[in-house]
Amino acid sequence: MDIWEQIGRITLGFLSLFLLTRILGRKEISQMTFFNFVSAISIGSIAANFVLNKDVDLLNGLMALTGWTLFTLVMAFMDIKSKALRRIVTGDPVIVIKDGKIVEKALSSCRLDLDSLTTMLRQQNIFSFVDIDYAIFETNGKLSVLLKESKKPVIKNDLNIPVQSKVYPIATEVICDGKIIQSNLKKLKLDEKWIDMQLSAKKINSVSDVLFAQLQTDGSLYIDRRINN
Repeated sequence: MDIWEQIGRITLGFLSLFLLTRILGRKEISQMTFFNFVSAISIGSIAANFVLNKDVDLLNGLMALTGWTLFTLVMAFMDIKSKALRRIVTGDPVIVIKDGKIVEKALSSCRLDLDSLTTMLRQQNIFSFVDIDYAIFETNGKLSVLLKESKKPVIKNDLNIPVQSKVYPIATEVICDGKIIQSNLKKLKLDEKWIDMQLSAKKINSVSDVLFAQLQTDGSLYIDRRINN
């Protein structure tokens, strides 16, 4: 295999893998269930073999990648439609702590040791088993925890503190790296004149002087100015 064929295979393999991953969607990355794990490894292996093995024909390699992706999409569609199949493919969540007590059989069935369990709890800023009511080991390998009532954080409702009304549903960036994000401004039904007024109020002469600006839910504008070196 000469250098140009190698470069061509690498380019074609990368573009194909990128395109197919986009088609498969975010779930393949964000929720690593048993099936997603197998699917990701298989597609990666096919792509690597396609790039490195000169005996693999370009067309056959692309067909293998496409075929596996289609199979994954069909399985994902069936997973959405059938609860029974979903249980077979992804499994069921398992309660590993119930009423504050560790369920040893559940840990054993998940092949989850106590060190791993305590690590996963610490990652959620939970350092004491006394604080836990329930903990569920999810199908994607993550741990969901329900704290005891006495350990739950206080919210504004509990203290009868009025919640500030929202002008906008979420905080949205309008300037990034000295450039106005026109698409976001359009969604917010604002324009550059409004931006100029906000900047003038902060005694900022140009958008290029702003590193980052974000419109808050209450209608105020957070501005982070560039630091002149």
